Amino acid sequence: MSFSARSIAMRQTGASLVALTGALLVSACAAPNAAKSGTEPLATDLSCTLPSNCVSSLSASGPAPLRFEGSPEQAMAALKSTLVAFPEAQIVSTDAFALSAVFTTPVGFQDNVDFIIDAARQRIDYRSQSRFGLYDFGKNRSRMAAFAEQFEQTSGR
Repeated sequence: MSFSARSIAMRQTGASLVALTGALLVSACAAPNAAKSGTEPLATDLSCTLPSNCVSSLSASGPAPLRFEGSPEQAMAALKSTLVAFPEAQIVSTDAFALSAVFTTPVGFQDNVDFIIDAARQRIDYRSQSRFGLYDFGKNRSRMAAFAEQFEQTSGR
């Protein structure tokens, strides 16, 4: 093999290794926050596995849960009405006490947002978690602050 042929072969091998490493990194980042299909069960654990790209009303440093008055049905109706005010949101699954939505940023990043209604304590706990990446640069926290404000207006509190 000539020097130039060996040089080309080494560059191709290096490029392949870089591509493989990149693919592994991407799949590792995306795996913990895999997309929901809408047919999967709703979240029951609202903890954040990676606090740098997630916010939960159940964490010690998290925002306050949403408060409601009335029945769980009224709370669900208020959640759905609030989501209408966010055009980037799409409801992917719901049941009597839980709702899952996906928020898509203008750039195309997606975040899973899960809500669970606690009828006994008249509160709605939630988690907003990036599907991809290690950091969300505060996006989930700021989104949920805006959501909480809109929820209060929608529910008349």
